[in-house]
Amino acid sequence: MGPSNALEEVAMAIDPAELIETPSGEDRLRRSLENDPISALQLGPAIAVSEGATLKEAVENLQEHHIGCVLVSGSDGTLRGIFTERDLLNRVAGRKLDWSECRVADFMTRDPESLRPADRIVWALNLMHMGGYRHVPLVDEDNRPVGVISVKDIVEFIVELMPAAVLNLPPDPHRAPSNDEDPGGTD
Repeated sequence: MGPSNALEEVAMAIDPAELIETPSGEDRLRRSLENDPISALQLGPAIAVSEGATLKEAVENLQEHHIGCVLVSGSDGTLRGIFTERDLLNRVAGRKLDWSECRVADFMTRDPESLRPADRIVWALNLMHMGGYRHVPLVDEDNRPVGVISVKDIVEFIVELMPAAVLNLPPDPHRAPSNDEDPGGTD
């Protein structure tokens, strides 16, 4: 068998699938953020209160649902505002107010920027970065609240895309990984 036959045998022994590069975690993350819609995230329903709701009602919703914001709807059901933990700290805390009498509409952020579930995740990141938001309301075509995307939702999405890179870290970031064959501790 001559040299060209040996090369042909080696070339034929390579599976064509091996020639296709699998995307790195960074490439997969970039593609997902740039192309996947917000609806690909596992988001809960919109928690909304009416413009006439009291501060007490809004805060009770935050506590009951373990969330960082409530959306505020007008009488026609459209998004009028968002009331966040930041609003609570910066506009309410430290003031002598009767929370059962004050309206949330007087302390909310009015006419917040919003997105739709079909918008790409990268748009949510852009709004959060440029506007300093931790929560972005999601609305339908009629501007009715349908959900909220939060920084936490995006972090969870990234961890799901790259679980090994995130979840397999050593327990202490300031300690070098062990080179021991046995990853267990000592008794």
